[in-house]
Amino acid sequence: MKLNLERPLIFFDLETTGTNVIHDRIVELSYIKIYPDGTEEKKSRRLNPGIPIPPASTAVHHITDEDVKNEPTFRQIAKSLNEIFEGCDLAGFNSNKFDVPLLMEEFNRSGINFDLSGRHLIDVQNIFHKMEQRTLVAAYKFYCGKDLEGAHSALADTEATYEVLKEQIRKYDDLENDVKSLAKFSGSERNLDLAGRITLDENERPVFNFGKHKGKTVKEVLKREPSFFDWIMQGEFPKNTKDVLMQLKYKYSHE
Repeated sequence: MKLNLERPLIFFDLETTGTNVIHDRIVELSYIKIYPDGTEEKKSRRLNPGIPIPPASTAVHHITDEDVKNEPTFRQIAKSLNEIFEGCDLAGFNSNKFDVPLLMEEFNRSGINFDLSGRHLIDVQNIFHKMEQRTLVAAYKFYCGKDLEGAHSALADTEATYEVLKEQIRKYDDLENDVKSLAKFSGSERNLDLAGRITLDENERPVFNFGKHKGKTVKEVLKREPSFFDWIMQGEFPKNTKDVLMQLKYKYSHE
């Protein structure tokens, strides 16, 4: 099946030092860039994270400190990688909550603003969970009828995610072969940030979705407790969450 694209779509997957979006680093990045005419570009490369890879993480992806000691750092490839990803929609498996935010943090540390404005984000895991409630290995078996060899290798996971999405479109009549509608279906429509810390309530008002101000409108909290804004901006929150909050603060200050 050929995906119906208006602009390039990049499927990508990260292997990392851990699961903390703020503190952990990328040790392997793989992507498949699909152009509207169906042409594909595929690349996988390992990176030196600059910090030790914990044994627990190595047990998952089998990448050791020795494997990456002579590889470039993310900062060294950040500019060229940003050029490859620029103007593209993005897709992955659990990418909205993990891969995209972590990638944004890596770009931010490298002095590059990885802007998501106007991009569509397709999370194949969200489609799968809404339809079948399983894992990538099970999804690959269920949709593609094959065992996933090399699971937790970034390239194997990336290729499997790409195949699964095409089979999902083929299988479900209510899934349109259209990036915008796929992004809408696979995303959390009520979330304003990728982590879901700021959401829309039943009245379409931005509200905090965590902590002591959970359920309160952002506008109300910023007015009554300005220090909460400072606490978030200085705290260990994803850059994307901070950007959304900054935009809301700017909006409210000009009303």
